[in-house]
Amino acid sequence: MRTTMTSHSSGGLQTRPPLEKHIVLLPGDGIGPEIMRVAVHVLRDCAAEFGHHFDFAEFPFGGCALEATGEPLPAATLAACRAADAILLGAVGGPKWDPQPIGKRPESGLLALRQQLGLYINLRPIDLRAPLRGLSPLRADRAADVHIDFVRELAGDIYFGEHRVEVDPSGERATDLAVYTTGEVERVARYAFARAEARKGRLASVDKANVLSTSQVWRKTVARMAADHPAVEVEHLYVDNAAMQLVLAPAQFDVILTSNMFGDILSDLGAALAGSIGLIPSMSCGPGPSLYEPIHGSAPALAGKDVANPVGMILSASMMLRESFGLAREAEWIESAVDRLFASGVRTPDTVEPGTAKVGCIEFGDRLHAEMAGAPGRQERTGA
Repeated sequence: MRTTMTSHSSGGLQTRPPLEKHIVLLPGDGIGPEIMRVAVHVLRDCAAEFGHHFDFAEFPFGGCALEATGEPLPAATLAACRAADAILLGAVGGPKWDPQPIGKRPESGLLALRQQLGLYINLRPIDLRAPLRGLSPLRADRAADVHIDFVRELAGDIYFGEHRVEVDPSGERATDLAVYTTGEVERVARYAFARAEARKGRLASVDKANVLSTSQVWRKTVARMAADHPAVEVEHLYVDNAAMQLVLAPAQFDVILTSNMFGDILSDLGAALAGSIGLIPSMSCGPGPSLYEPIHGSAPALAGKDVANPVGMILSASMMLRESFGLAREAEWIESAVDRLFASGVRTPDTVEPGTAKVGCIEFGDRLHAEMAGAPGRQERTGA
């Protein structure tokens, strides 16, 4: 195994020492274990190619943890996540746990993990990959340039407020409380402004300030902070208008900053523009280790059938390399191989088009392994 990676720069030949990283795996439920196996194989290939060492440790989480321990987030799993360099999550949940109260469902483990690790930022990049433009419901002229970073606040809003069901003369009265503080808006907005400054300098802040008090605090805070970021062009949109604009003219957006619930909904709309929700990765981050997961659900109806799309999980792994480990070259190596495989006509069931070859989850991973092994420029990079 190689122990260094070399690259050319203006200063001549550079040698970068290998990295050693400890990664916690939370395969979860449904298709989670299937797509996780493919992503781990990709990361092992990457480590071998570039001389890094990735140590993997798997722990129960979600529905499978509920069945094994009675808790969706066992104490041992939480302790392992806290000690990790990064966390990869497959998916959680399924209809078999729907009768359980909210606090005992698999999803409650995910909310608890975010809270315990202080994960208050969720980054969801929506990129319409060139080989898949034919899958987008957008007209060709609107699908040419869709590259949107959704920055979603992850630790507040209605998801973490009080949930209450009371008796009412008509039956039941349900209440879900949405709460935001100025400080919670500031910390996620700082990240979004920095992201916009590193990209095209455009930030769209999405709220519902004409109706919601939380949105009024949100808009006032973002507008005040904009004065400290003169290089960023800031636009404020109501969430209903933002949804319409994403369909009519998505290329106008670069970085979208929004609240927990609005971000959850709008980023799924963005995934549809990219062709499939199975393609979209995400990062949840805060002061500790970051968590990476595809944005799709556990899809229990697909589990065990070898038809799941592993690309969202693969791209979550490459996102981990870039964002947590600073390995941009390695991430590009994986992502360009995915694009070449798509361009060659190899497709998962959700991305198949006329004239392309439909393959299962396992075969897609095998073909990607072969594609990465034959990557252009490999000999020059590795000295092989």
